[in-house]
Amino acid sequence: MTEEAVTAHSLTPVLRVLRSCLHLMVAALLGLAAVRAVADHRPHAPAVLATAVVLFALYVAGPRLPRLRSSTGAAALWLTAVGLVWLVLLALTPDGVWLAFPLFFVQLHLLPLRWALPVVAATTAGAVAGFGWHTHTLSVGTVLGPALGAAVAVAVVLGYQALYRESEQRRRLIEELTAARSELATAEHAAGVLAERERLAREIHDTLAQGLSSIQLLLRAAERALPERPGAALGHVRQARTAAVDNLAEARRFVRALSPPDLETGSLPAALERLCATTERTSGLTVHCQVSGAPTALPTPHEVALLRIAQSALANTVQHAAAGRVELTLSYMDTEVALDVVDDGTGFVPAQVPAPGSAAASGTGFGLAAMRARARALQGTLAVESAPGEGTAIAVTLPCPAALAGPEAAL
Repeated sequence: MTEEAVTAHSLTPVLRVLRSCLHLMVAALLGLAAVRAVADHRPHAPAVLATAVVLFALYVAGPRLPRLRSSTGAAALWLTAVGLVWLVLLALTPDGVWLAFPLFFVQLHLLPLRWALPVVAATTAGAVAGFGWHTHTLSVGTVLGPALGAAVAVAVVLGYQALYRESEQRRRLIEELTAARSELATAEHAAGVLAERERLAREIHDTLAQGLSSIQLLLRAAERALPERPGAALGHVRQARTAAVDNLAEARRFVRALSPPDLETGSLPAALERLCATTERTSGLTVHCQVSGAPTALPTPHEVALLRIAQSALANTVQHAAAGRVELTLSYMDTEVALDVVDDGTGFVPAQVPAPGSAAASGTGFGLAAMRARARALQGTLAVESAPGEGTAIAVTLPCPAALAGPEAAL
């Protein structure tokens, strides 16, 4: 079966109209042949009328045969029966030649092209021969009429098949594009969820986790001061309460993706100085902060990243380094800004730090990973230099926006 016959169940409204017009044409031509035979009192008028009725009944019964649309053999048998009855009608009246034109379309519709073309050629030859037999002559018009009709039918059907194939290709392409768009949307959603999860993990580590650690240290200090030094214990408790309030505000802000309060009320150098002062007050470390170069305004993401990296680095020093002094330096340069945090603690081997989330990590290792992720997100770099007994130095460098824009920014 041809692809057109296979899809006959899903014809478009236009094709349904065309098929109905073809059926009406067959009925009209059969009726015209019968009426002319009776009106002209031709000798074979009853036979013409009977043959027209049989041909019409056979033609009408064809579309109702279930196997006609699913079997090429069944279609060939039905077309053979229709063709034989048509030849009888053509032998009885020259008006039967008119039926050749709709038959061309039916044959091209039901048969594969390699079979349909020979059948159409045979039908054309039959129409020419039958009409010539009735007229007892074989003129150019007698041959060209059926031949042109066959050519038009073949051209129309081939054009329709080409349009159908193109339409199917477009339909499949649209389905593929729709599926790809859906997959892309799913992937983008998953990437967005992962990015938001990473952002919250970094914020929790750099704010809530460090704040809770500070509160724990302050409460432990208050516990040690009781009952001999109630005044000192009260001071530690008040500091812990202040830290809890500050971290609650931080939590609300990073959930809403807002800037840290220290950056909203001042510059990055001022925020780093307050961070160093708070760390020194709560931990007992000597923390020194200095700024090198002329401070310039940085985009909010750069300032947030540098502040969070400084918070994480100082928290790691307090918790793990057993250091006595920390130097924090913020350096403004022509094309980049750098932050260095150096302590005199016990140090460690950076290559032996377990990956976060691994069994060996035991809940640690997130600080360095978060700092690297923040620097990488802004096309920056983070370097860690440390060795046992020699302290630790963390250096992060971020390109300035002008350096990112390139020479075009100056035009």
